[in-house]
Formats: sequence, structure tokens, C-alpha cells
Amino acid sequence: MSECIWSCPVCGMPLHPAGKSLKCEKNHCFDRSRSGYVHLLPSSRQNAKLPGDNPEMVRARRNFLSKGYYAHLMETVCRAVQQYLPEQGVLLDAGCGEGYYTNAVRQSLADAAVYGVDISKTAADLAARADKGTDYAVGSVFHLPVQSESCDLVMSIFAPYCGEEFQRVLKKGGCFLMVIPAAKHLWELKTAVYDIPYENAVKDYALEGFTFTEKLTASREITLHDPQEIADLFSMTPYAYRTGAKERERLAALQTLTTQAAFEILVYHKTL
Repeated sequence: MSECIWSCPVCGMPLHPAGKSLKCEKNHCFDRSRSGYVHLLPSSRQNAKLPGDNPEMVRARRNFLSKGYYAHLMETVCRAVQQYLPEQGVLLDAGCGEGYYTNAVRQSLADAAVYGVDISKTAADLAARADKGTDYAVGSVFHLPVQSESCDLVMSIFAPYCGEEFQRVLKKGGCFLMVIPAAKHLWELKTAVYDIPYENAVKDYALEGFTFTEKLTASREITLHDPQEIADLFSMTPYAYRTGAKERERLAALQTLTTQAAFEILVYHKTL
């Protein structure tokens, strides 16, 4: 690997390739895994033995996304990145999961350097196995193991938001791209499961330290004919954490589902 944007999670100094490892000037050394990712999440910043999405959730998301149901979002994100990333720019996918969008974006670019970071070791491993052209790491978006002002574009797709860190790693005038669910996203799924469904709350677009540039949308109706696909979709959502037994029974009884898959892609620039 050539020079990278990763920084040492212990002392904050830049990391440099050293064989199959990365090392800083203070000799803190981090080995790459067999699949290719590097683990840059100190144990002191782990809130669990295996932080982030568990293996079942990661695999469910991979299985669902591989069917192409969210291809309209992926294509819109690729077009936006092509528009806003400099030709030989550096892109960081902060909270990249198993790399579905990261990999697609990288393949749509000619000369950019693409990095992905996620707190889930399972997700980073799957991403690295599937995409040898992206440099993946295990790390937290709240303490990005990334050098300051090293990125031209930071991408955040359904991932936790940490404005201070995103501003820190972006170059002056750099671009921030965030994907959020639209108000009616998965509305028909919610009406089938819950007594009182509610729309997704779309907050004010203003973000401190960023200038709002534009909003793009990606929306289509999808139909699932397999109960396992419905279960995989549900496990990708925040509802999976807070749904009771009665609602889960309704979910399990669904044999087919037609629902909206609607997203907003928000583009910002770091305020100079």
C-alpha cells in the first residue's frame, strides 16, 4: 500500500506502510488482517466486546443490498460523488458497514483514493474481502483514526453523525455527503407491523460548520416476495432494536411486501 490517511489511534501521528503493517514515528504498529483491513479502535474506546452491528445484522444487510433493492440510492450517491469529488481526490466513507456503497462509489471513480471506516469488525472484514481497491479500517466515527484535513469528501450513509470529526478530517472547502431516510421511507412496512405508524422525522438541514449545498432524492417502490428478505430489511432498521413480540409476529407473518424506499442525499461544504 502507498501512503495513507490513517493516523495512530494511540498518539495521533500519521501512520505509514511498513510491510503488511502500519507504523507511526513512535513505533506504534498495527497489522493488517488477512482480509486486508487494519484495526484502529483502541480497547479503551470499545463500549462492548464486539462494538457496532453484530454479525447477524451485518450479514442480513449484505444479503438484502446484494439483491439490488437500494440500487437507485447507490446510483444517486455515485453520481453525486462524481460531481463533487476532485478527479484525484480522497474520499472517506465514515460508517461504511460492509462496504456496499463504498465499493460502488470506488468503482465509479477513475483516480480517487477511497477509504472506509466502521466500528464493526465483522463489517470491516466483509468489506475488505469484497473490495481490494478500498483501504478499510475498524474505528469510530467519533474518534476517526484519520489525519486532519486529509479528505476531499466525507460520506455518511445511515451512520452516526459527528460534525466535529468530519470537519477536522476534511480539507478546507471539502464536501460532506449524508444520506438520510425520507419521511415516507418504508411506510408500508410500518403500517403492516405497527398499530400507530409514524413518518420519519426529517430535521432541519442546517449543520454547524457546514454550508448546505443541495438536496438530491432517490425514491422507488420495491416488492419483496421472500419472508427472509423482509426479515433482512427489517433487521437493517432502527426498529429492530425496539419492536415488541406482537409486532414481530406480524412481521413474521408477512409473505410479501411492497413498500417505498425513499431517501434524501444532502450535500454540504465545510465552511471556510
